[in-house]
Amino acid sequence: MSDTAIGIVLLTVAGIAYGGSFLLRVVNGKVAANDLQKTYFRAGHAHAGVLVILGLLIAVILRGADIPGWASWLSGGVLLGAILMPLGFFLSVVGTDPQSPNAMRYSIAAGGVSVAVGVVAAGVGLIIAG
Repeated sequence: MSDTAIGIVLLTVAGIAYGGSFLLRVVNGKVAANDLQKTYFRAGHAHAGVLVILGLLIAVILRGADIPGWASWLSGGVLLGAILMPLGFFLSVVGTDPQSPNAMRYSIAAGGVSVAVGVVAAGVGLIIAG
């Protein structure tokens, strides 16, 4: 991953921090949200933070390793998952008092698959590199 890409990803942390302030407003009752929304908003925020940090850590670890190109490319799935999963958590419960998540919930599963592929590719690539 290039320095530019890593810099862009680091800037997303500011967005995640803003999401934390939104979550505080929800929890403190300043933004109306039902229990389903609160649960999904919490999960979306947590997944965003953890997966961005994991993706950056993997990118830094792989920079010094001579891993196969396919493993390097597929390891980016962790950062893709860091977008897809939170997107699914937040957008699947938009609206006034939703009672169940909408079709955007499939983005959560797609993000999970993306993260799994990315982590496995990074691990296998590192093992191959020795």
